[in-house]
Amino acid sequence: MNNEIISRMVPEVGANPAQIAAVAKLLADGNTIPFIARYRKEAHGNLDEVAIGKIQERLAYYDELTARRETILKTIDEQGKLTDELRAKIESCWQKSALEDLYQPYKPKRRTRAQIAKEKGFEPLADAIWNGEGYDATDEELQYARDIIAERIADDADVRGLVRTAFATRSKVRSEVASPAPKEPTKFEQYYDFEEPITQIPSHRYLAIRRGQKEGVLWVKLELDPEPVLERMLEIVGRDSEQVRLAAEDAYRRLLAPSCEIDVTVEKKMEADRAAVEVFAENLRHLLLAAPLGEKAVLAIDPGIRTGCKVAMMDSTGKYLGKTVIFPQQKPLEAAKAVAMIVAKYHVEAIAVGNGTAGRETEAFVRDTLKKLREQHPEIQTPIVVSVSEAGASVYSASEIARREFPDLDLTVRGAISIGRRLQDPLAELVKVDPKAIGVGQYQHDVHQPLLGAKLDEVVVSCVNGVGVELNTASAPLLERVSGVTPSIAKNIVEYRNEHGKFTSRAELMKVKGLGDKAFEQCAGFLRIRGAENPLDSSAVHPERYGLVARMAADLGMSVKDLVGNPQAAKKIDVRKYVTAEVGEPTLKDIVAELVKPGRDPRAVFEPPKFREDVTKIEDVREGMKLEGVVTNVTAFGAFVDIGVHQDGLVHLSELSDNYVSDPASVVKAGDRIQVTVIGVDRARGRISLSAKSKPSIGGVRGGAAAPRDRQRGPRTTFGPSSGGGFSCNPFAGL
Repeated sequence: MNNEIISRMVPEVGANPAQIAAVAKLLADGNTIPFIARYRKEAHGNLDEVAIGKIQERLAYYDELTARRETILKTIDEQGKLTDELRAKIESCWQKSALEDLYQPYKPKRRTRAQIAKEKGFEPLADAIWNGEGYDATDEELQYARDIIAERIADDADVRGLVRTAFATRSKVRSEVASPAPKEPTKFEQYYDFEEPITQIPSHRYLAIRRGQKEGVLWVKLELDPEPVLERMLEIVGRDSEQVRLAAEDAYRRLLAPSCEIDVTVEKKMEADRAAVEVFAENLRHLLLAAPLGEKAVLAIDPGIRTGCKVAMMDSTGKYLGKTVIFPQQKPLEAAKAVAMIVAKYHVEAIAVGNGTAGRETEAFVRDTLKKLREQHPEIQTPIVVSVSEAGASVYSASEIARREFPDLDLTVRGAISIGRRLQDPLAELVKVDPKAIGVGQYQHDVHQPLLGAKLDEVVVSCVNGVGVELNTASAPLLERVSGVTPSIAKNIVEYRNEHGKFTSRAELMKVKGLGDKAFEQCAGFLRIRGAENPLDSSAVHPERYGLVARMAADLGMSVKDLVGNPQAAKKIDVRKYVTAEVGEPTLKDIVAELVKPGRDPRAVFEPPKFREDVTKIEDVREGMKLEGVVTNVTAFGAFVDIGVHQDGLVHLSELSDNYVSDPASVVKAGDRIQVTVIGVDRARGRISLSAKSKPSIGGVRGGAAAPRDRQRGPRTTFGPSSGGGFSCNPFAGL
């Protein structure tokens, strides 16, 4: 690997040359980031996934730059214009924009004013003016000469770099209302007469302005004082006659400012995109790693008014058992009987209620039903009731994955199943949904989609491998996210499991079609087999270290089975005794940690949110109310919080903490439960302003729209609770 590249990457990625070279080699050998981070710590000095990802990103950048450099050198050489001096400049250039500036004079161009002037024979006049020699020319002839000089100045790499840097560091983002002005109020009114230095404008504000521009509401440009730039341009070219100055002004106005403004605008947009993508990725990570309910039988209800509530039953493994429809509004007694019968028949341990339209009303109806059930049948253990986010459920329901899973079921029933499984294991279910549909981002539809897609995929893969996957129950979409497992291999694993039954060992994976030695090396440590003959198969210990664990057990005078899950014995292991050239203390400490708690789930213990039962819609919300809420989305300007009324409230950045906070993510994460106070309600616009301060100031609603839900909201209604009578034991459709 090029030593120059490695040395340049050291300050960029925060790693030393040996670490960078080691990661580069591991990546080149086909290893994945999760595998490198977990099982090759000694090779790269215990870097984490973030650092390894940065190295991979910068390696890609320099690979692209190197390829582009070779193309440019070849093109200029073919033109017969590649001098030794120019070659040296190009070969020593390590920035893409600077490389393109060097190439600018040699790029194929459309017929320019300068080319026309040269064709007319005015290049000698331009040279005379450029060199300060005498000349005799008309105004028209001087204009032709200035066209040549203007292009010569604009093609100078140093001049172009100067102008670009000036726009990037000294310009202001200026926005005005477009003409004709909108007749109706818009969400961009604060930007109708707005300016802010480009170096100070935050990403979310810049993206908001860009969205206003895209929607035709705003006119946006970068403003820059040209005078200091022009003076510096003349210093760079080393000429300052009247005609050269006129040509420089023309070069700036016509050739440099427009293109450099575009360059800087694009770079600023990418910078804002990267910031927004990081916000989305962080939210997604916390959502995916939300505490799972675990292996408990779940009844899922997707609320509905006109068409009724879709009900689906899942066993403790998430297996779909049956469905029905209830109408709590139209037929409350019948609906209550149905819920009670399912709870009794299937020993339901939790009821998941979607948080969409009529979600809180449905939740209240279910709680009332369970209360009556307890009163009449105290011997029946009643389940907990949990509100579950529906975000993305409709997208999953109509997806190819859902059609393959449940080809004979209606979209709404698939949605109910997804809601129930999200409660059991958020990670396993949400990997089936396009992350962009989950609604935890900031301007996610405005950012560069390839950048967003790659980052979100990276987060999903990191989360899946960080938690581990149960081989005998995982779906193909979940298996696809495991290190080394391609979509075709994931499909083959499921087909093998369906044909041969449960896997009994990790070694059996080698019998799966298409899963060779390399894929096994990459994936085996992240796949778990609960109840396997070898207890290490249910842990994060990689099969390549099974022999090492056997030595540890033998040294303690016990079997591997007796050692795994035995904290007292595991803590007696002196890891220094087992250090070799290949295995160091970081890996050995990981192994001992797994022996103490094999296959441990790093996620938190599940605890259901507690919404106030008397606050179910925005009309119930009053200023001064203290509520418990769940953070649904963290943005650069604050956090959105679900307080159980179908409309998330906004805790503005200034209301997140008693102390000053510049980054909301440093205070709260998606999925956090927090105590908030209502400081403002705008029912007309559906906005709720919240504060997490100990002594909030009541009154007024801050800017910012509420976080979008997955589906359009219809008119809300209140279901009447079931009234009187016992519960029938008659069977009903589907369950």
